[in-house]
Amino acid sequence: MLRERLIDRLAPADGDAGEDSIGRSDFDLNPHLKEVPPPAGALTAAAVLVPLIEAPEGFRVLFTRRTEHLSNHAGQISFPGGRCEPGDRDAIACALRETEEEIGLDRRFVTIFGRLDPYVTVTGFRIEPVVGFVAPGFTLRPDADEVAEVFEVPLDFLLDPRNHRRDSGMRNGIQRYWYAIPYGRHNIWGATAGMLMNLYHKVTAP
Repeated sequence: MLRERLIDRLAPADGDAGEDSIGRSDFDLNPHLKEVPPPAGALTAAAVLVPLIEAPEGFRVLFTRRTEHLSNHAGQISFPGGRCEPGDRDAIACALRETEEEIGLDRRFVTIFGRLDPYVTVTGFRIEPVVGFVAPGFTLRPDADEVAEVFEVPLDFLLDPRNHRRDSGMRNGIQRYWYAIPYGRHNIWGATAGMLMNLYHKVTAP
């Protein structure tokens, strides 16, 4: 079953997500932007929760659309999360705290069971994605200052390679490439789509 496969494939191995680990990055599709991704010590630590909502028809993944006035990644589709603070014990604590602050999802409904590879953005963040099952019965209270919208996408849709794209465009006079997974009126792209591609490869690998 998919639940057991997710647990098996995403359980962190010994040494995963170490402080010096880069993992995946925006540079994977854009090696021309830098000779190598920046060292981990020069990056801002952040964490996100990849929330898999358990439902009778199958898992659904929860996303947020960021408000337009934020200083980083304004208006983009993202997982709930943000930069780590000194009081956060680890990436899990950061992701759960940020999720509660952003959308009001009580951590009592979340069971963390795995991780994706750390993800580095061209904007200087090193994001640790932690993955958790979300039990039914929760309520959400989105922070209107940070979150413009909360929505869900079936996990089966996100894992279907027919829905995966590589898009490109000019930014500051430089050709850029990124992953994208359009869903209805939403375009999931950039770092969030890159993390979903990591999820796809981990779950579907032989």
